[in-house]
Amino acid sequence: MSPSSPAGPAVPADALPGTAADEDGFTPADGLLRFATAGAVDDGKSTLIGRLLHDSKSLLADQVEALEQASAERGDDVLDLAMLTDGLRAEREQGITIDVAHRYFETVRRAFIIADTPGHAQYTRNMVTGASTADLAIVLVDARHGLTEQSRRHAVLAGLLRVPEVVLAVNKMDLVDYDEQVFRDVAAEFAEFVGHGCTAIPLSALHGDNVVERSAAMPWYEGPALLEHLEQVRIADDNSTMDFRMPVQCVIRAPERDYRGYAGQISGGSVAAGDEVLHLPSGMRSRVSSVDTADGALVSAQAPLSISLRLADDIDVGRGDLLCAAANAPEPADELSATVCWMTAAAPLRPGTRLLFKHTTRTVKAVVTEVRHRLDVTTLSREPATELGLNDIGEVGLRLAQPIFCDPYERNRLTGGGVLIDETTHATAGAVLITEANPGTRS
Repeated sequence: MSPSSPAGPAVPADALPGTAADEDGFTPADGLLRFATAGAVDDGKSTLIGRLLHDSKSLLADQVEALEQASAERGDDVLDLAMLTDGLRAEREQGITIDVAHRYFETVRRAFIIADTPGHAQYTRNMVTGASTADLAIVLVDARHGLTEQSRRHAVLAGLLRVPEVVLAVNKMDLVDYDEQVFRDVAAEFAEFVGHGCTAIPLSALHGDNVVERSAAMPWYEGPALLEHLEQVRIADDNSTMDFRMPVQCVIRAPERDYRGYAGQISGGSVAAGDEVLHLPSGMRSRVSSVDTADGALVSAQAPLSISLRLADDIDVGRGDLLCAAANAPEPADELSATVCWMTAAAPLRPGTRLLFKHTTRTVKAVVTEVRHRLDVTTLSREPATELGLNDIGEVGLRLAQPIFCDPYERNRLTGGGVLIDETTHATAGAVLITEANPGTRS
């Protein structure tokens, strides 16, 4: 999270080395920004996203007309901007978010992908899905209520998922008369909970205060509006500096062209023609003869680009295998220590529970060997536990039927994460963040 003061302005962009401000003194950050909204139900996440899209002129005329008509049919006096992201019929009828709604928009300064995640505790699994690939998380808090158990849980999950940047959006400031002290109290409570400062912005999503434009209703706030911050925030691209990793998704064959390529998304580092790579599990080495994409061959590619690699040697490579840097490859592991967010009410997670574990493009059978502790999301303390219930987060031990090739989650979010799947229903049962992997004994 950013160490900036909760009520102070962000660091001016022109103070950053190697940047140049435009005519209004603003310097855009480079690249696409993926961000997720999080927080308790009714804190205004969908309304905030709708306001961002509406006030940034990112909606087509027919979308605005449809929104006006739908709002009128519901008897609303103002546009119900939440309906722009609450696309399911059940969501519109209940006024809540159930699924993760993804939206794309761009300004002249940056492009964005938004994951609007649900606030209800029973849909915490969807929040994990939306935040797992995010560069930034916006944790919304109702100014009247401060931190709730669910907003604390989402803040904890954002930290566990190692989302690089977190913004605290103190919403519904209009309902507390834009009181500066209320904002400062909530920001201080959040900073104390997470253990460090972060960027905090007071706003009213309903009225658009400090969402796209700075609000005259809060002259005491000297920081940027939310969109300003999103346009200028810089996210470190840690994946590109890691060791090369590419789980193989599929094999592409074109016999008439004598073509055989191994397709997948780069999960870490970079690769170029001529690089030596290691194939796992065989342990065979080869050199990259070509880095291909749908638009043609590249000299090199880096995470998170999806590519197809051709190798100089004939190696038996298939889905679930790993191509990686020969100099620093992961060891096989079939005993894992992991942080698990349990996502199903069907049954608690207990020692002896048998599941499927999906890791990158490989799925293996797994059994829970022990539940070591559960995390109290209110105090962040570890409690002794023998099982994990719905939405519990805790440390567990897993034994795999076949070894996998992984990294600790803190080192690589893609090769260090996975999901637990119910063997019978094939429903997602838990999210896994690998903390430690022990060398396999069955390889």
